Amino acid sequence: MSAEGAEVPKTTEEQPVTQSAVFSMFGGGAKKEKKEEEEDRGDVSGSNKAQREAAAAAAAADGDEDQVPESDDVHFEPVIRLTEKVETKTNEEAEEQTFKMRAKLFRFVRESSEWKERGTGDVRLLKHKENGKTRLVMRRDKTLKVCANHYVLPDMRLSPNVGSDRSWVWNTAADVSEGEAEAMTLAIRFANSDNANQFKDAFIKAQTENGASLEASADAEDDEDDEEETKEEAKEEAKEEEKEEKKEEKKEEKKEEEPTKAAKDS
Repeated sequence: MSAEGAEVPKTTEEQPVTQSAVFSMFGGGAKKEKKEEEEDRGDVSGSNKAQREAAAAAAAADGDEDQVPESDDVHFEPVIRLTEKVETKTNEEAEEQTFKMRAKLFRFVRESSEWKERGTGDVRLLKHKENGKTRLVMRRDKTLKVCANHYVLPDMRLSPNVGSDRSWVWNTAADVSEGEAEAMTLAIRFANSDNANQFKDAFIKAQTENGASLEASADAEDDEDDEEETKEEAKEEAKEEEKEEKKEEKKEEKKEEEPTKAAKDS
């Protein structure tokens, strides 16, 4: 056959390139269509679709429940106002502080012959505003529990602890930190010797002042005793006078009765 007689194959008309075709070139469009087809034909009865709609409705309901409805502005008065101050009595209201220093306190235990730590805190000397007596008070840090509480008496001897220039030892016959009066041997240790010497000076000063207060109290008690004795003596004298008066009255009555008896006898 000649070239002229040969049939020329018909060329196909060019089809327009669609967006889906472009995406299908990169593997996007076909998968999406395939997924939609799978979802559509997955359940002929439409149960999957119904389940999806039910899940969407439940999620919307949960969202509505999470929203807090608006309410009226309601005011409630508090039962207890936390801003109100509650007074706590420490039995120190009638005393003034004359000394305060941080230290560590120990107590000697005779049964085991060893020192036991009582606590760390501020040791203070408190002077009563009325009677002038001074006592030593020490509270533990944080808990504020009392670990020493006794009067500073003149017969107490403040002795240096062996091998330390910042520690003192003394005996007390009546420490009431545990509630009841108890004899104790105490030792106190300060941060340095200067603090220890300041405590010693304040301790001795308190002893002197307490000695004067005790003497004044003793004198006042003696005066009260003298007054009581005077009153008792006055009462006894009054009783004796009454007895004498009664005796005189009886004598007078007898004298008056004697002439009457003599007249009757005659």
